[in-house]
Amino acid sequence: MGGQKGPAAIMVGVLLILGLATAAMSSSEKVATGEKTSWPEVVGLSVEEAKKIILKDKPEADIVVLPVGTMVTMEHNPQRVRIFVDTVDDTPYAG
Repeated sequence: MGGQKGPAAIMVGVLLILGLATAAMSSSEKVATGEKTSWPEVVGLSVEEAKKIILKDKPEADIVVLPVGTMVTMEHNPQRVRIFVDTVDDTPYAG
């Protein structure tokens, strides 16, 4: 990505991994629990702006920022939200 570098200039892509149990829930179960599991509105924002929005919806979130393409573990951690930094081609989703 060209242009200005630094946290304020970095565009973020977000892949939210909230664990296999969340991924296995149906849409109606997610609605019933009232838990937000994706944040498409943060696509294109800075990392700091994305963190603020996610923490507003999920204050207990353990947000981890990683480069796109980083290998990650797949163990269940319902508090973890991973933000992969780069540009986004698709809407972020949990699971």
